Amino acid sequence: MQAQGPLLVGLTKQLIRSKILLRLKTQKEEDRDRKSRLIKQKLFRTLVFKKAKVVMFFISFGGEVNTQEMIKQAIKSGKTIAVPVCRKKRAMRPSVLREKAKLVRGLYEIYEPAVKKFVKLEDLDLVIVPGVAFDKKGNRLGRGKGYYDTFLHKLKPYRAASVGLAFDFQILPSIPTTCEDKEVDKVIFA
Repeated sequence: MQAQGPLLVGLTKQLIRSKILLRLKTQKEEDRDRKSRLIKQKLFRTLVFKKAKVVMFFISFGGEVNTQEMIKQAIKSGKTIAVPVCRKKRAMRPSVLREKAKLVRGLYEIYEPAVKKFVKLEDLDLVIVPGVAFDKKGNRLGRGKGYYDTFLHKLKPYRAASVGLAFDFQILPSIPTTCEDKEVDKVIFA
């Protein structure tokens, strides 16, 4: 989105969020699937992913990069996969996602395992992070609830790396940030 990126410079977080969310919802399904496969290939080739034993993924929704195939393949390759379970007051905990696990809708209608088995933060090797928009420095704009910012701040003392997944139109020249915002170590996009 090099042509559109500069048009979003100087806009508030809320305006950027609404424009990109609309783009996510209206993107053609075949484009989303094709780009998601490219992003998966890039992620699976990274050293940090290859070395990781315990990976926290997000379960995609609302036009986000499709993580379902990534999760299936990661489980098949022997990795322990966790997904977020959100609670009130920006509390989020990783819970193991087993192959063919029953999912239920949690807070904000986001899918989570019906049976929870929580993972300690110190056991995570890699956290795959969603975002509405990112810049090349790793700054991210989420959906505005602050769950991932709070989670990434808590994760800081531990060794886990963080990688954001996005489509090319979600990459902006810069993102407005505050001291509450937490960047990711790397962004993979297509």
